[in-house]
Amino acid sequence: MKQILLCFMASSIFLFASVGAVSAESQGKEVSVDVMSYNIHHGVGLDGKLNLERSADVIKEADAEIVGIQEVDRYYGDRSDFKDVAKELADLLGYHYVFAANLNLEPADGHAENRQYGTAILSEYPIIDSENIFLSSFGEEQRGLLRTDINVRGIHLNVYNTHLGLDVGSRLAQMGEIIEVVSEHPGAAFLLGDFNAEPDSEEYRLLVDRTDFVDVFSNVDDANTFPVINPIKRIDYIFATPDIEVNNQQVIPTEASDHLPVAIEGIIRR
Repeated sequence: MKQILLCFMASSIFLFASVGAVSAESQGKEVSVDVMSYNIHHGVGLDGKLNLERSADVIKEADAEIVGIQEVDRYYGDRSDFKDVAKELADLLGYHYVFAANLNLEPADGHAENRQYGTAILSEYPIIDSENIFLSSFGEEQRGLLRTDINVRGIHLNVYNTHLGLDVGSRLAQMGEIIEVVSEHPGAAFLLGDFNAEPDSEEYRLLVDRTDFVDVFSNVDDANTFPVINPIKRIDYIFATPDIEVNNQQVIPTEASDHLPVAIEGIIRR
């Protein structure tokens, strides 16, 4: 009986130690991920030519693993040769993707598919949940917030992508709605997008004052993204929650679109 008791105690100690080791390992996990925000202008460059291979090459050369893209066509029209742009880019990269249609129009003559336009997220890692949330647009082009949950090597990461409106009133309402959505999804997160607003704007201040998101390019010199030649405006952003360490911020020179992409390396710990 004494021998059985000793064996049970030894097994219990081993089990406790093993569980403790697993817990410590999960709590100490760290992953890095390269993230980009890129308004791709339907895949059309400054030369006026549609070239999705060129757009994909920009992403490949930056080693971006998660990319929020804006101005994305799906069977939209001649400007993108009626292509499913997000799918074709994902295929070229070998990535997962989700497309969010903010415009969903009747098919063009001679075509069966609806003409769609919006945003997308491309990811080297599995996208395990997503939704597109329409934002108030007040009669102008419909805008949205694409929310995703991405499994980055065992760590769940919230990634949001948006393209805000062209007038201040719309952007303020849209930003307020974005703040509501992100507050419902705690955890490490990136907010990517073309905000059509500069860092001195009221809508920018609304986001940084009412959330804990950090503008990871706020202390970077020459972070302007528009226009491509001699850029004078910073309207394309990557925001991150404070639990993400950010390094290697880059504004990438390219003429593959009318915007410059921005990219960073993020380190996520749990």
